Amino acid sequence: MPVFKTPFNGYSVRFSPFYESQLAVATAQNFGILGNGRVHILQVNPNGPISELAAFDTADGIYDVCWSEAHDSLVIAASGDGSVKLYDLSLPPTNNPIRSFKEHTREVHSVDYNMVRKDSFLSASWDDTVKLWTVDRNASVRTFKEHAYCVYSAAWNPRHADIFASASGDCTTRIWDVREPGSTMILPAHEFEILTCDWNKYDDCIIATASVDKSIKVWDVRNYRVPIAVLNGHGYAVRKVRFSPHRASAMVSCSYDMTVCMWDYMVEDALIGRYDHHTEFAVGVDMSVLVEGLLASTGWDELVYVWQHGMDPRAA
Repeated sequence: MPVFKTPFNGYSVRFSPFYESQLAVATAQNFGILGNGRVHILQVNPNGPISELAAFDTADGIYDVCWSEAHDSLVIAASGDGSVKLYDLSLPPTNNPIRSFKEHTREVHSVDYNMVRKDSFLSASWDDTVKLWTVDRNASVRTFKEHAYCVYSAAWNPRHADIFASASGDCTTRIWDVREPGSTMILPAHEFEILTCDWNKYDDCIIATASVDKSIKVWDVRNYRVPIAVLNGHGYAVRKVRFSPHRASAMVSCSYDMTVCMWDYMVEDALIGRYDHHTEFAVGVDMSVLVEGLLASTGWDELVYVWQHGMDPRAA
């Protein structure tokens, strides 16, 4: 399957919800410590190499990207300078970004677009906060400040327009309802930093968290004293976890152990696939909404891979 070489270290990859062959990639120079960033918009050609449709350069690293759920040409990027940038692919690079939201006081580590309401998105930052934005307003709608340390990830519930989860270095995952003044639930999910969380696409009460402790845990928010599954198999911190849009019990993860793993948390031998194609930390992974079993990953080896589950990502 195809592979694409980026000039900087890969941080995040997301498939377009509109076009099965398009994906956005977030990259940062010098492992995100110092230097520039670039947002790549890539085209996966069925029988050929990956081509670049557009690239947007930034003065700071880009740590995450997400697509608008309402407009096929809009992409949102999380920047190391604390800004959230909005790009319009229908305009030339010189006209982009069309907006830059600057309220966070530290790096923005995660962005996620509301799949239900389709006009709002979240940003999670190392300044310990999550912010709610709408595309048409220059100022954030609201700031959620309860975490005691960096917020690494925020994810909307795919069924409820007002519910989201946040994962933090304070070892908690919090559930929020934007209509309520504070978080509605606190999950003391791990004993080490939680780097990522995601909601099940088929059951709006199921959430996965993953941590520096190398584990992924699956929780039912209706009874969260004990996880319904604990998935062990990564050798180092788990950087990102994503539930499948096609199979209720399947999810994919990537780790500092350089691997991408596929899981089925409902079966005893939950690890159903392991890919070791990266030669540096694997930090970005996604599953296509439009093509079942199509995966993409990126990492600090400056490579973006796209492949079908069950195939070798390195196979031409």
